[in-house]
Amino acid sequence: MESRDRCKTGIEVLDKEFGGGFPQGATILIAGGAGVGKTTFCMEFCANGAKYGEKGVFLTATENVNKIKKYQGKYNFFNENLIKTGQLSIIDIWNISDKLGLNYERYSLDEANILFEVIRDISKELNAKRLIIDSITSLCFRLQSREMIRDFIFKLGSSLTALKCTTLLTSEVPPRSYQFSQYEIEEFIVDGIIFLGDIERKGDLIRTLQVVKMRGTDHSQSKYVLNMNVENGIELAPMLKANF
Repeated sequence: MESRDRCKTGIEVLDKEFGGGFPQGATILIAGGAGVGKTTFCMEFCANGAKYGEKGVFLTATENVNKIKKYQGKYNFFNENLIKTGQLSIIDIWNISDKLGLNYERYSLDEANILFEVIRDISKELNAKRLIIDSITSLCFRLQSREMIRDFIFKLGSSLTALKCTTLLTSEVPPRSYQFSQYEIEEFIVDGIIFLGDIERKGDLIRTLQVVKMRGTDHSQSKYVLNMNVENGIELAPMLKANF
């Protein structure tokens, strides 16, 4: 098995599962339906990195920056001082797109390349070691073909790997479905897939997490129960041992 430096998530169960954290420089798809915790998972990963001395950039393509700060502000892992000190940057990707004068509905190949270069340059200039795109589904909607989606994600992942920047891409899928992307191309390009779902138990919906793949890393594919706790953030427990 390939030996790689690790990017500590700060989520104890996952760090143990992956031998210290995600493979450094990996591009990982965080897939799931609405309300399963994709944004919170990614923000905790980014905020924890800042506390470990690794700068993070959170690019939002679904909510505006103020909403992100409002909703994530209830968790203890999120501290606006991280933003004030430059350890964590939250950026509206559509504001960037508009300022660049890119097409609102569909990107041409040249426009997609411009956006790729801007994201790469932001990561490089801010010395980001953790990058979030929430969501890659919204971004890919403006790309015009599967080939453009493949090319964009491949180039982004390759360039950020060279910068030793670990990237999480959230992927929106229909509820109660076991699929990883809307366009059925993203999962074949990324290094890892973490699927967040839910199951019904005695009338309640219980959030779950499952590691589907992680290149260069041995891991189980067992499901964990996922709980989002204001004090502790993301909590995971084996499905059969959960007591939330």
